Amino acid sequence: MRHPNWKTAITTLLLGMSLLASCSQTASTPPASDEPAASVTAPPSESVADETATETVSSEAAAGEPEIFAENNIAIKGTDPVAYFTQGEAVPGSADYTYDWQGATWQFASAEHRDLFAANPEQYAPQYGGYCAWAVSQGYTAPIDPQAWKIVEGRLYLNYDKRVQQRWSRDIPGNIAKADQNWPAVLSQ
Repeated sequence: MRHPNWKTAITTLLLGMSLLASCSQTASTPPASDEPAASVTAPPSESVADETATETVSSEAAAGEPEIFAENNIAIKGTDPVAYFTQGEAVPGSADYTYDWQGATWQFASAEHRDLFAANPEQYAPQYGGYCAWAVSQGYTAPIDPQAWKIVEGRLYLNYDKRVQQRWSRDIPGNIAKADQNWPAVLSQ
């Protein structure tokens, strides 16, 4: 049996759907503003729930990301930065051997590594404050996996994960050049 006003019901339904669609498009389009858009802090494929809080550890990156990537004020997830150079691998640091630099606490596997870092932090600290080198080359910041690393021309570069590192490795000189152009301005975007 047909509804007596079926044409009216369909027309109303279609108009309602059209109105709903236009409202949702308007709601998802940010209003025009002179304010810059907030910076992305994780690769677009990652959910916000998966992101880890990064504490502010430097006043030099005012109103943006901290200059050094740190979780709970521990740089590069507690990995010994000197070990990348001396042992050729990511080695967990220890709370027994720490050094505060650039507002973050760096951990080391030994007193010897701590002392080497303290004598010349710029030689051992990762580029771009320990943020993902690929992300910085693309104009945003992202956390890192200490196992996704590479030393290029005596400099340590970290990446979000091994998959992102493969992408970064396709054009290391080009990606470094782009990241160098973006750093440190990317922190305040």
